[in-house]
Amino acid sequence: MTDARKPQKPIKGRGSASRVAGRFEVTTTEGADDGWGSVYEDLVDAPKPATTVTEERARTILTRNQSPDVGFSQSLNPYRGCEHGCVYCFARPSHAYLDLSPGLDFETKLFAKTNALERLREELAKPGYVPTVTALGINTDAYQPIERRYGITRQVLELFAETKHPVSFVTKSALIERDVDLLAQMARDNLVSVHFSVTTLDNRLASRLEPRASAPHAKLRAMKALANAGVPVGVMVAPVIPMITDMEMEHILEAAFDHGAREAGYTLLRLPHELKDVWREWLELHYPERAAHVMSLVQQMRGGRDYQAEFGTRMTGTGVFAQLVQQRFRKARARLGYTRYPDLDTRRFTPPRKATPQGELF
Repeated sequence: MTDARKPQKPIKGRGSASRVAGRFEVTTTEGADDGWGSVYEDLVDAPKPATTVTEERARTILTRNQSPDVGFSQSLNPYRGCEHGCVYCFARPSHAYLDLSPGLDFETKLFAKTNALERLREELAKPGYVPTVTALGINTDAYQPIERRYGITRQVLELFAETKHPVSFVTKSALIERDVDLLAQMARDNLVSVHFSVTTLDNRLASRLEPRASAPHAKLRAMKALANAGVPVGVMVAPVIPMITDMEMEHILEAAFDHGAREAGYTLLRLPHELKDVWREWLELHYPERAAHVMSLVQQMRGGRDYQAEFGTRMTGTGVFAQLVQQRFRKARARLGYTRYPDLDTRRFTPPRKATPQGELF
C-alpha cells in the first residue's frame, strides 16, 4: 500500500514534486488515504501548477554579507523564487520567509522587484556609497525565464554600465547572451565577469535536476559567444552530487575550457533547512535504487549529518570523499590550464545624479 502523503511520480517540467512545508509554518496540511483512493493521485491528474508572478516594490535592493566562503560582499537579486526549478538550489529555503513552500512554491510563485532600478539609483547616488563588486542574481538567477518579460536585469545592468560599476554573474541561463552588447562594453574596462553554473552535460539528467534552466549545450554556446566578445567567462561545476554528477567533473571542465572559460570553481551539494526534504523526495522518485547510497556519501562529507553550515567547509565538505573531489578538481584545473582573472576595477565608478522632480536640462 502506498503512502498517500508522498508524491508517487514527478511533475513534468518541475524540480520539486510537492509543497514541502516551510519551517515557519504554524500548521501544515497532509493528505490521507481514506480507503476511496489516493488523494495524491487526484492531485497528479489535476492541471499542472502554473507559474505566477507578483510584482512588488522593494524597500532596499542591495544585500551585504560577510561570509568568507563567497567571492563577493554585495549582491542584487531582481527576483524572488526561480522558475528554473533546480531541485538542489540552496536558495529554496528563503521562500519559507514568505510563508510559502520551498518546494513547488519556490519555482511557481515568483516575485519581480519592479522598482529595482529606482532603488539601485538611490543607493549608488548616496554620498557615502563605496563601490564594490556586486553579484547580480545570486540567490535566484537574474536570467530566469521571466526576465524576458520584465527585463529588470537588463535595466540594472544598464545603470551599472552607465556608472562604471563592477558586476559579476553566476547563471544557468543562455539568456545572458541577449546582453552581450553591455557585457562586452563593460569588459573592456574590466568591470564584469560571468560564470556559468554547469551541473551536468547530460540533457536527460539536466531536465530532471534543473527542468527550466538552459540545456547544457545552450550554456556552452552562450559561454562561447561571450568569450568571443571579450567577456571574461568562467565555469562553476555546481553542485557536485555524489553518485549522480560527480563522475562528470573533468568532462565539464574540459567542455567549458573548449568554449572559452578560463576560470573555474566548484561546490558540493548543500542541503540547508527544508532543502534536505525536497532533495530526498527527488531522489526517491528518480533514483530509488541508489538514494540510500547517495545520502550516505553526502553525510560522510557533512560530519554524519545532511548538512553542516560552518564557514570554511560548507562549500567543499570534509572527509575522504570530499578530499577526493577536491584533488580531482585541482588536477583537472591545472592540466587544462585554468587561471584566475584579475580583480574587477572599482576605481572607475561615477555616481549617478539623484533624480529630481524638475528633471535635468543637461
